[in-house]
Amino acid sequence: ATRRPDLGDSPSFVPRSSAPSLPPSMAAVAAAATSGSSSAGDESKTGPLFDDMFDVLRVNPEGKKFEKVNRLVCKGTTLDVDMIVDIASEVYNLGKDERFSLRIASTLRLDGRKDDDAFDQSGRETLLDQYDYGMCGRVFQYDIKGSKVALMVSFGGLLMKLEGERQHLAAIELDARVYALFRKAKSAA
Repeated sequence: ATRRPDLGDSPSFVPRSSAPSLPPSMAAVAAAATSGSSSAGDESKTGPLFDDMFDVLRVNPEGKKFEKVNRLVCKGTTLDVDMIVDIASEVYNLGKDERFSLRIASTLRLDGRKDDDAFDQSGRETLLDQYDYGMCGRVFQYDIKGSKVALMVSFGGLLMKLEGERQHLAAIELDARVYALFRKAKSAA
């Protein structure tokens, strides 16, 4: 059994449809997802930290461990990056052979500036409005082996591992606060 790191009160998932009618327990998660600072820099100059399309190769390859969580094994379609990610399947479900877009960002602001230290209640559009599902977390492990990088992100206990060429993952830094944003690919008609 894999032991999950204890990262305290790290924020977790933020469903796109979570706007005004959140229960109190979820309001704290949503507030955390749109507040705080980032150590990853100013995206207005750098764009997203990472962006690619992924295919889901397997779902729960070692069996279902948690009732409301699926572990997905995925392969990037453009950048040859492998990913294993935990998804809150009750909120957002992806199945085998589905394709989705993943963006890793340091801010949800459309202008690319870093997020404020307070929850933005203005109702202004954010990057999350362009995606189906988002998670806010922190990069807690970053291993470099030659030209390859493997990094781990915790989203309040939901984990993501990205492995690939260093050049594709270089913008993501250890201890950076990041948003993982997911959008299902439109199927060909």
